Amino acid sequence: MSETTKDLYTENMIINMGPSHPVTHGTVKFLVTLDGEKIVDMKVDIGYLHRGFEKMCENSTWEQVMPFTDRLNYVSPLINNVGYALAVEKLIGIDVPERCKYIRVIACELSRIADHLTNIAASAMEMGAMTAFLYFVEAREFIWDLIESFCGARVTTNYVRIGGLKNDLPDGFKEKTLHALAEVRKFWDDVNKLLTKNRIFIDRVRNTGTMPPEEAISYGFTGPCLRASGVPYDVRKAHPYLIYDQLNFDIPVGEQGDNFDRYLVRMEEIIQSTRIVEQALEQIPKGPINICSPEYRWQPKEAVYDKIESLIFHFKTVVEGIKPPNGEIYFPIEAANGELGFYLVSNGGGKPYKCRVRPPCFPLTAAMPRMVKGGFIADIIPTFDLINMIGGECDR
Repeated sequence: MSETTKDLYTENMIINMGPSHPVTHGTVKFLVTLDGEKIVDMKVDIGYLHRGFEKMCENSTWEQVMPFTDRLNYVSPLINNVGYALAVEKLIGIDVPERCKYIRVIACELSRIADHLTNIAASAMEMGAMTAFLYFVEAREFIWDLIESFCGARVTTNYVRIGGLKNDLPDGFKEKTLHALAEVRKFWDDVNKLLTKNRIFIDRVRNTGTMPPEEAISYGFTGPCLRASGVPYDVRKAHPYLIYDQLNFDIPVGEQGDNFDRYLVRMEEIIQSTRIVEQALEQIPKGPINICSPEYRWQPKEAVYDKIESLIFHFKTVVEGIKPPNGEIYFPIEAANGELGFYLVSNGGGKPYKCRVRPPCFPLTAAMPRMVKGGFIADIIPTFDLINMIGGECDR
């Protein structure tokens, strides 16, 4: 240090990043301490979205909770629907028909593809790669068209029901799906060529936001971010549910646990999800999609119109709510961002006594300071993008 510089007075700069779009997606604030452009310290404030999901659930009947789950991860709402339904079904002690299981898996994997497409597209856009964003958003349209065809909605789906599904798949769904997946693969090839060996993209994401496997486990990482750190944990393999143990698919893992590995893992998971959907469409059996237990599964509308018994059951389950036995359960599934778990407590009434959701995004966002300290302020953007924080999940 020269005589001139050692006498200069300097101090760190403290700045607020967020809560605002596009940097922090409107629901998170970073208090960043900077030495020039280098991050000396960071504090993260996660809670700027207060909708009271859990308390709303506890003041609604068990079935009325389903639309609320759409708003948790609103990029892949069908997975939330399935996770909640499986939790309630475990609490009751019922098992849905085989065809219903296959359709739920198809719905989940289509949602996972849409989620990964959205994440990679938005991450690329916020780093300046607008073309990749446009390609993957167009690919997502094919998936959303499929979702709309079987449940009538594109984002807030409300498709799954406790004990079954709202309706069966439409005619010609298999052919439409295979065509859509083929189109998605074409866009996947284009984005793969645009980004995976792009020198500018690699320089932005390689060796940034690094998280070693031991610390990832300690922080509670799950999903693509944990697998990017080299830990091959996936709820679909570790604790199989529905019919995942009957399907062949691989679990991609990274080596360095940085933002580039998170990108690569999601890219490969898109391909694995297409494999799962194609197998499920090939193997799906015929049969009912709902259980035959009117005390738990809402009656078909035509039966309500024609049969007094169905009308009575419909009235009781809508007005009073279904009544699972006393007990408590926790049920995890593999959502697009990691382990999504529902902890439910029943006191035998028509409403959940306690509903607690374990969101994948919360521990990922809490670990942001660990991942960016020592890096540069520009590293915050790709790191925050590629943990794929969804504000609705973090709602408290």
